[in-house]
Amino acid sequence: MPAPQGAPAWAGELATAYESSAHGQFILYGNVHDRMAVGNRLVSLAGYLETDLLAAFQVVLAYDLGNGLTIERGGEFIEKWGGASLEKLPREPLPAIHYISRYLRYLGNLRTLGRDTPENVAVILRGIDHLVPADGAGFEHGSLTSVLREWSSEAPFADLPFVSILIADNLNDVEPMIAYNAHAARIRVPLPDAPTLERALTLLKTQQSKAFATDANLSQLAAALVGVTVSALESLIKIRNHTNQTLGSTDLTRIKKELVERDSAGLVEFIESKRTLNDYHGQDALKRWLRQDIALWQAGDLKALPMGYLLCGPVGTGKTFLVECLAGEAGAPVVKLKNFRDRWVGSSEGNLEKIFRLVRALGRCMVFIDEADQTLGRRDSGSGDSGLSGRLYSMIAQEMADTANRGRVLWLLASSRPDLIEVDLKRPGRVDVKVPLLPTATPAESATLIAALAKRYGLQLTDAEVSSLTPHMPTLVTPGAAEALVVKAYRHSRTQSTSAAAALASCLVDYQNPVPPDVMEFQMRIAIREATDLAFVPPQFRALAEQPPTT
Repeated sequence: MPAPQGAPAWAGELATAYESSAHGQFILYGNVHDRMAVGNRLVSLAGYLETDLLAAFQVVLAYDLGNGLTIERGGEFIEKWGGASLEKLPREPLPAIHYISRYLRYLGNLRTLGRDTPENVAVILRGIDHLVPADGAGFEHGSLTSVLREWSSEAPFADLPFVSILIADNLNDVEPMIAYNAHAARIRVPLPDAPTLERALTLLKTQQSKAFATDANLSQLAAALVGVTVSALESLIKIRNHTNQTLGSTDLTRIKKELVERDSAGLVEFIESKRTLNDYHGQDALKRWLRQDIALWQAGDLKALPMGYLLCGPVGTGKTFLVECLAGEAGAPVVKLKNFRDRWVGSSEGNLEKIFRLVRALGRCMVFIDEADQTLGRRDSGSGDSGLSGRLYSMIAQEMADTANRGRVLWLLASSRPDLIEVDLKRPGRVDVKVPLLPTATPAESATLIAALAKRYGLQLTDAEVSSLTPHMPTLVTPGAAEALVVKAYRHSRTQSTSAAAALASCLVDYQNPVPPDVMEFQMRIAIREATDLAFVPPQFRALAEQPPTT
């Protein structure tokens, strides 16, 4: 099974493992429903296996639940077998697998008797996660599992020139006895990288020329669209060609966002921010630290770069806004995890696999996990969720600790209750910098914050008006609370036809912080005690670090 020239890395890995006799069974998982550019055509993964990677095999059999057992190549060899009936091949899983096993045993008997040289046989099982799913609920699950494991290591199957390729979307969706069989090789098919997309774009340009500008730089287009599947890109280009719309650089961000979110089935939100740290108000020590880290990242000096940040603080302190500013400053996309938990057994783990697959494909990016205390799971969650939280915790912890991701993936965790996040997930090597985001410490800080937000709403305040209002400003104001106050002042100004200063002064009378004082202080103490460096904490609040938080 020599890998064809220009074969993708996963195909080369498979070919090497087979030719070295290290493995005869392979589980392909990941981006297995995409297309790839081969010569002058786009082909599916199964098509590439049959016609290119397995070109030297005389017999190629395929099975999936929809089509049953099919002979893709070598029917004349199978006809020599006395038990063959090519006109009525089995459609049900177990009879189909038994049919293949009997044929292979026939070849093994011929080889033992020395009567014939057995032909090379390949079997492709598509949708193995439906045949033997992880929850054990598949059709005749135990029997199928037993036979498939035999194929990987038992005689006569292991003694024949025989390869079985099992294809699944997610490894976690497959029966563990097969997915993690020591005699089977697990090979991840990644999302296409920039060179792969460029080859696909080159082919598509010859077929769908109206979708491309005459001077289109395909290399730049491919680099900008990393994270998008070839199938999604092909569909987009066909539509653009049909409507005579060129694929321009101005709409690449929007296109990438739409395609990535569609391919991920709503598991992530793709964010490319235009904000920078200049848009983030206050906490100069923190902004200085973040800018230094970004400079190291952009310079490729990764030794001092953190694996991740934990942004913690009371509700409304702008944790999500800071993530957007940080992403814009770094010029990197943000993948925000949405609700990937599912009620079906194995689905949550499969969803997390898809997210990790996307993150690996994007190259340099940030992964944002909001409400991390709820999302990340726990090492031991008891029996209430059948161990789901523990499994999710293990997967996320392993991914966050992968040192190969340093400088490529930056983890951003946000929580108002960081004390509920497992200690192991917050340790250095996963989260190296823990940042407290705190409300204003003085009336002057509150005045500056409120004036900046008022300007965005068109409420113009002079320096003198801000100075006159400063003594009346409350402290412990979060950006969320400040914006709510400005919205109230804007409404008052429009409905009462008053000046911005008068409207704001009126709203400051009897002002009450939307977060109760005891809750605010509790969350501040937690955040301050988590801080990596007290330089992030205003002097007025440092005494809170000496007091244990009490609910």
